[in-house]
Amino acid sequence: MLIDILQILGGFIVGGIVGFFISRKVLMKYLKKNPPINEDMIRTLMSGMGRTPTQKQVNQMMKQMQKYM
Repeated sequence: MLIDILQILGGFIVGGIVGFFISRKVLMKYLKKNPPINEDMIRTLMSGMGRTPTQKQVNQMMKQMQKYM
């Protein structure tokens, strides 16, 4: 009886750990394929703040965004 409960509990723990890593891998792959922000969005954001961004500034922002992904 106690062994059965421990096996079920162990199965839940192992399943949770495996599920976490699989979902993390899938999410990272999705974000790499479909980034949440692109150059046009950065230009619009900077223009909304009253700045006219140069291509160099846009590239720097994109590099920073890629760094944290």
